Amino acid sequence: MKPQGQMTLTLTPELEQFVRDEAKRGAFASNSEYVRTLVRERYLKESERAARLEALDTALARGIADAEAGRVVPLDEAFRRLRDELKLSSESA
Repeated sequence: MKPQGQMTLTLTPELEQFVRDEAKRGAFASNSEYVRTLVRERYLKESERAARLEALDTALARGIADAEAGRVVPLDEAFRRLRDELKLSSESA
C-alpha cells in the first residue's frame, strides 16, 4: 500500500524525458519536486479562479437583489459617479 499523498504517474517517453530535462535545468532536487511544483501552481491558479468566480457571483446576486428592491441609479448618474471616482473628465466618455 502506498503512503498517503504518494501517486504513481505514467507518462509517454517524450513527457518523461521532458520532465527529466526540466528538473535538471531548473532549481529542482528531483523529478517529483518538479511535478509537485507544476501541480501546486495549477492548484493555486484554479483556487484563485474559483475565488474570483465566487466573488463575481456574489456581486451579481447583490446587484440583482438591489435591482429587484428598486435600489437603482439612472445610467447617466452611474457613469457620472464612476467618472468622478476614477477622476476622469466627462470629455473622455
